[in-house]
Amino acid sequence: MGTVTIGVSIAVPEPHGSLLQERRAGFGDAAAHGIPTHVTLLPPTEVDDALLPAIETHLAEVAAAGRPFPMRLSGTGTFRPLSPVVFVRVAEGAEACTWLQKQVRDASGPVARELQFPYHPHVTVAHGIDEAAMDRAFEELADYEAEWPCTGFALYEQGADGVWRKLREFAFGSTVVPPQASAPAQQGTLH
Repeated sequence: MGTVTIGVSIAVPEPHGSLLQERRAGFGDAAAHGIPTHVTLLPPTEVDDALLPAIETHLAEVAAAGRPFPMRLSGTGTFRPLSPVVFVRVAEGAEACTWLQKQVRDASGPVARELQFPYHPHVTVAHGIDEAAMDRAFEELADYEAEWPCTGFALYEQGADGVWRKLREFAFGSTVVPPQASAPAQQGTLH
């Protein structure tokens, strides 16, 4: 048995994902083509590969409890000087992302972990490059806008080559209606 490095994220769909990935590469970020454009729910985490089935089961349960929500990206932000990152802001959907990442990292689950920094949903467009290129990324994407309905998330594994590859997608909700709690029937209307 060995270890693997995994991550859980919401993919930024096309055409937005490729556009932001190309822009990231254009700013000089060498890692751009190995990292699909995303909003992180679980940062890179090393796990025993024997845990992958339990992790997939856990993620399926998290997804089943989730519901689709609107995602909107708007403008840029940065974590500098604390961390050398420029990002596109999550203007709508941040609360749902925050809830999801808490569920993914829940202490009772197989990928419980503390974060190095407080969770802040975002889409990285420059990381660890020279300051002038970071400034350019911040300025050139300041008016960037994108939106889509977020319908799930995915589990990724980082290969020995540094490239992140999707292992499995997890769609929100369930095709099965959850059982209702046994409670006396109440009169009224559903809203």
